[in-house]
Amino acid sequence: MNWEAAILWFVTFVLSTTVHEAAHATFAMLGGDRTALEGGQVTLNPLPHMQREPFGMVMLPLLSLWMSGANWCFGYASTPYNPIWAYRHPKRAALMSAAGPLANVLLAAIAFAVLYFVGRPDGGTEEAVRRIAGTFLLLNLLLAVFNLIPLPPLDGAGVVQGLLPKTRGLYETIQRIPYAGIVTFVLLIKILPYLFWPVYSTVNGWLPYPYRG
Repeated sequence: MNWEAAILWFVTFVLSTTVHEAAHATFAMLGGDRTALEGGQVTLNPLPHMQREPFGMVMLPLLSLWMSGANWCFGYASTPYNPIWAYRHPKRAALMSAAGPLANVLLAAIAFAVLYFVGRPDGGTEEAVRRIAGTFLLLNLLLAVFNLIPLPPLDGAGVVQGLLPKTRGLYETIQRIPYAGIVTFVLLIKILPYLFWPVYSTVNGWLPYPYRG
């Protein structure tokens, strides 16, 4: 186990996921739903989010790190909201759903800027900064692309339902299908590489010195 890589992956995942969920919670609050606020989710402190999803934010990421030899980190989290509020205010709900992936895009943009201005990897401090920024770039682009896929329970489904309320019936039908969650997970495993790697390769290619990991 490469412990340095494991710590970097885990910290990056926790911070990125915390920002993602805090964005959901904040935009729900601004839109009139206080559910997440009262649950303590409108915060950049990772602890309330980890307490809400201990398996998704702690156990599963650590397990994925162990199984991959610290080459990958995977997990999940969630933010509570009032479905009645979402039904009555579909556009506000769409903005809430989009806020999480957009927060990851913002983190990826910051990481990209760091990589852009650090310049050529010459070892030492520059190389350490590039490694941290490169991990943030990769993971946050992945979180953004993954969550914008319009399949329930991902954020993309919430965005589509909010902007196109007529699709609610279709999504409700999908969610009533037995084992729909397992089917969705299998589809995501198949679809995600074709969506993510072209995006990452394009963005990484814009750097004067692309990040090689």
